[in-house]
Amino acid sequence: MKSVEIIMIPVQDRQKAKEFYLKLGFTLLVEASDGHGDTWIQLGIPGSDTSISLASFPGIICETDNIAAEIHALKEKEIEVGITDDTPWGKFAWLKDMDGNSLCLHQKP
Repeated sequence: MKSVEIIMIPVQDRQKAKEFYLKLGFTLLVEASDGHGDTWIQLGIPGSDTSISLASFPGIICETDNIAAEIHALKEKEIEVGITDDTPWGKFAWLKDMDGNSLCLHQKP
């Protein structure tokens, strides 16, 4: 893993939350259908590489250059990783820590 790319923040109303974060000084990076019937809303602070996503559940998305190698290394450490989803936005693989917190590996296309 090379960086924390996106921090997913659970919200009840994505549009109201978007307006709040815009008032705080965040900028809208992406607002599009996420393929699951919801809207993916991603915001960032100008000049920062890490962004937030207003979501239905919490999670941290970490960028990697080689998701297959990363998964292999984690499995050697006996860390269970879910299947890899290949999407138009890249490859994603989810895992959970011992407390059930969601983490995701992301390899950009």
